[in-house]
Amino acid sequence: MSFELIGTLIVKEETVKVSDKFQKREFVIEVVNEKNAEWSDFVKFQSVQDRVSIIDPFNLGDKIKVSFNIKGNRWERDGRVNYFTNLDAWRVEKVEDNDNELPSSPSIPLPDQLDELPPSEQEDEFPF
Repeated sequence: MSFELIGTLIVKEETVKVSDKFQKREFVIEVVNEKNAEWSDFVKFQSVQDRVSIIDPFNLGDKIKVSFNIKGNRWERDGRVNYFTNLDAWRVEKVEDNDNELPSSPSIPLPDQLDELPPSEQEDEFPF
């Protein structure tokens, strides 16, 4: 399932090579609460593998729209089970100040947007 969120880019980290086969890059946007600006949300995203450069064209302070997937994983070590969630960004677009788009979730692609569907790590999500 794909989600979108609009906010201001406030942190842009360098690419981290986790292993020979995996790299990631993190960035943070500030999403201002329209009812009370003091309650802004600071949302951290990651981009992985060949998408680590999607944040390159943007500068701190830019208003952007991030399209992302939510990924959850289970991790076990020394008999202890942990769970973690990542927001995997797969597209970033600049939003003009006069653009009055509201954050949305989930979005349904229009027929002319089918080429821009989010990447999937699984070939087939059905158990049969």
